[in-house]
Parts: sequence; structure tokens; C-alpha cells
Amino acid sequence: MDFAYDARTEELRAKLLAFMDEYVYPAEAVAHQQRERLASPWETVPVVEELKAEARRQGLWNLFLPDSEYGAGLTNLQYAPLAEIMGRSPQLAPTVTNCAAPDTGNMEVLTQFGDEQQQKQWLEPLLAGEIRSAFAMTEPDVASSDATNITTHIERDGDEYVITGRKWYISGAMHPDCKIHIVMGKTDPDGEDIRRQQSMVLVPRDTPGVTIKRAMQVFGYEDHYHGGHAEVIFDHARVPVSNLVGEEGGGFAIAQARLGPGRIHHCMRLIGMAERAIELMCRRAVSRNAFGKSLAQQGVVHNWIADARVTVEQLRLLVLKTAWLMDTVGNRGAHTEIQSIKIATPRAVVDILDRAIQLHGAGGVSQDFPLAELYAGARTLMIADGPDEVHQRSLARRELKRYL
Repeated sequence: MDFAYDARTEELRAKLLAFMDEYVYPAEAVAHQQRERLASPWETVPVVEELKAEARRQGLWNLFLPDSEYGAGLTNLQYAPLAEIMGRSPQLAPTVTNCAAPDTGNMEVLTQFGDEQQQKQWLEPLLAGEIRSAFAMTEPDVASSDATNITTHIERDGDEYVITGRKWYISGAMHPDCKIHIVMGKTDPDGEDIRRQQSMVLVPRDTPGVTIKRAMQVFGYEDHYHGGHAEVIFDHARVPVSNLVGEEGGGFAIAQARLGPGRIHHCMRLIGMAERAIELMCRRAVSRNAFGKSLAQQGVVHNWIADARVTVEQLRLLVLKTAWLMDTVGNRGAHTEIQSIKIATPRAVVDILDRAIQLHGAGGVSQDFPLAELYAGARTLMIADGPDEVHQRSLARRELKRYL
């Protein structure tokens, strides 16, 4: 395993670091100020559109997509350090480079499983950043940690599918530019193979029977830049049979294909969040005095900063190993490592952010620093894309299998 960055990665890292320093970090405060003046909190603030244009001009666009026909053509190992950099400003940077969830996963689904018409109608405008999208899988009435529990019905009626169900925490659905939902539901609820009961269909947002009931908050945050999270009702919404993604019964497999890259992307960005927290801790420590000396001279602060640095270095190596395995043996061959980083990274980064908040005192929980919002995002990732306990269960079973 050689984790040295190749020439292309180094070039993109340099451009992205400069872009962050010159454009993204200064825009964080501007974006907050502009949002306060919007008629609707879900509108796109002007500075985001300005940054998107600049990112495209610099070639910092669709970096996540390994298919060179549609994206940058980077491997997971090449993309990892770039996602880490973007993770330092997780609200703005992924959005303005067109590398934000859930659009990234939806574009991957359409690239791999969409037919020519679906790609032309939905993938192309997503790649161009002209529209946004949502992925509708999680439901409030069942334990969605087990995707086979999904109760949304997708019933065929002649040349149409009829979708009925209730979803929530549907990321991206509040954005006014969200034009399409990829909806997972059951086309064969009584099928013998519980992993062949589900299918995915494309449901335009303006389809009769689709209702955005309310915005869902995460620790009080609404995640405006990513299009928020919504509760969505599908009440006998009808779409053509041609809106089926892949094949009937293929929904579970498509979801797994989608979530593999999504999990590692989240972990890459989490490391960037931890790096931002360490930087803020260090700046705070050298600028504040308490009990006759600077915080940087307090032993407990030394421990927090040292432990954070050690943890980040460990996590980065594990994430890079996982990226390398995904590139060399595929997602299935990297299953253990993907689950390992999904368990380890959010948990460790939450702890680092918690220490950073503590060091900032009241400022740490305020809107004057990004730490509280970073904490909310990191803590959510202990649940999103499968809660930690599900991955622990699967990982332990795989380990035990060798001894049974």
C-alpha cells in the first residue's frame, strides 16, 4: 500500500486548498448574513452561486465521481484527501463543488443503473448543478436500520407505478431546486427473498400525490445548504413504469451500491471536520488566559490536542486503506474496512469536537464558531447510512464466522 499522493492529486489539493482559503472560509460568515435576509430560508444565498461558478471555472467540480465520462475520473484514493479538505467547511465546500450528498449518491445511482433517457433527463442537469435531488428511503414508522422493514408500496397499475408511503429525514427535499426523488419501496412485499422485495423509482417532485409535509431539524439545525431534511408523503403518486431504476427487486442491491461510496465520503469529510476543530482549539488555546496563564499552558489542553492529533492520524490511515481496497478489490472486498471506518470515524470526531467546544466555553455552542454545527453533523453520522450498532453486528458476525 502506497498512500503517497500522485501528481494529479497534489495538483488538485493545491488548487482546492487555495480555493478554500481565498473563497470558502471568507464566505461562511457572508452566507449566514445573506441567509438572514432571504424571504425563504431554503433559497440559495447569492454567495453560493458565485462560489459554484468559480469552482467550475477552476475545474473543482464533480470531483467525487470516478466515471471520467461524467466526473473527474478520480479513484477513491485520489478523492480522499480532497474530500477531507472540503470537510473543513462541510456546509459550503461540498455544495459549491457539486460534491454534496444526497446528489452525489443519486448521481452515482443514475450513472450505474439509470437508462439513457433517465440519464439525459436527470443525471445531466444534476452534473451541471442546475437541479438538486433527494433520496427517499428512511421511514418514521419502522426501524429503518433494517432496510427490509420499508413499508412504502410501489404497485404496478398498467403502464404506471403507484407509490404510497411516508418518508422522513429525506435530505435535499426542502431545496427549491430539488426536482427529483429516488424513492425506495416494495414492489413485491410478499416475496420469499426479503432482499428482492424492494425497488427504486424516480418520482418528480411536482408529481400529484407528493407532499412535502415539514422540514426536519437536526439538533435544531436545518442544514439549508444541502437542501434540508423533510418528511415527505406519497399518496398514490403515479409515475410511468419507465421511471423504474434498474430492475424490479433490485432496490436493495442498488441501495448497498449507493451507500458504500457514501459512507467513505462521509468519513473523509469527518477527518476534515476534525482538522478544523484542532486548528480552532490551537488558536483558542494561544489566545486565551485563565488562572494566570494561557490555555495553551494548561495540561488538560495539552492532552486534548495531543489525543486529537493521534486520533486523526490513525483515522486517516484507516480511511486511506479503505479507499485503496475499494479501488483494488471493490466495495465487497473492502466490506470490513468500510464498516470499520463507519464505526470509528464519527465516534472519534464527535469526541474531538466535544473537546473543542469545551475549550471555547460559551462560544463553542454559539453561532460565532462552526463547532456546534459541526458537532450536530458528526453526531448524526453515527446514525445515518446505518447506525453504528448495525455495522458492529455485521462486523462481529464476519469475525466470528471464521471460528464457528
